Amino acid sequence: MMNEIVPGCHVIMHFTLILEDGTVAEDSSDSEPLAFIMGDGSLIEGLEVVLYGLKAGDEQTVTLTPDQAFGFHDPENIHVVPLSDFSVGMQPEENQIIVFTTPTGNEVAGTIKKVSTDTALVDFNHPLAGHNLLYKVRILEVTITQDHC
Repeated sequence: MMNEIVPGCHVIMHFTLILEDGTVAEDSSDSEPLAFIMGDGSLIEGLEVVLYGLKAGDEQTVTLTPDQAFGFHDPENIHVVPLSDFSVGMQPEENQIIVFTTPTGNEVAGTIKKVSTDTALVDFNHPLAGHNLLYKVRILEVTITQDHC
């Protein structure tokens, strides 16, 4: 009997992430498959939910809404950052994604939206926030381990 995906099992899969306009944002089939422990936080919750019960060889296609994926775009996550806050010698450019360290030590990515003389407008929303996303997955392997299940 083939193992079904359950919380804590080890899963190896290929996936394709397609944007609303048909653009392929990411495709693992030309590289290493994604390996993770089910429920370890590696996947967005909306994608994880549709994997439960699948077995090696199964394929699934699902469209996730913003609330199931990366959330909705929040205008309050756009901030003006003084250029003096950037690393010495760094010149931020529009559409550049930069990793910032918060006062608590966490790292968060921000997209530079506009650069002026003394400041940069930085969008800290996930780049895929507010988008419906189509995922195609192909399960390669499901392993139940005593350590995790």
